[in-house]
Amino acid sequence: MGGLNAVKGWVGAMTDLGLMLLGLAIVASILVGNSLPFFSGVVANLTDLVKGLGGNGLVGLIVLGIVMWLLSKRSLS
Repeated sequence: MGGLNAVKGWVGAMTDLGLMLLGLAIVASILVGNSLPFFSGVVANLTDLVKGLGGNGLVGLIVLGIVMWLLSKRSLS
């Protein structure tokens, strides 16, 4: 059981790191524009994602709810 908890901790840490990098990419892209080497298409990709979810109506809302649930902080108790 200890190994499973270690994997959960590792996946949670990687998810947190990814979300922090996403936030950094959004802020950097807004401040600097699309001239950044690695962060150039982040805002455009997020805009396309929101348009895609919005265009699918109820299915888009369900998918958004599932993604938010997966990314929410949950305790291991």
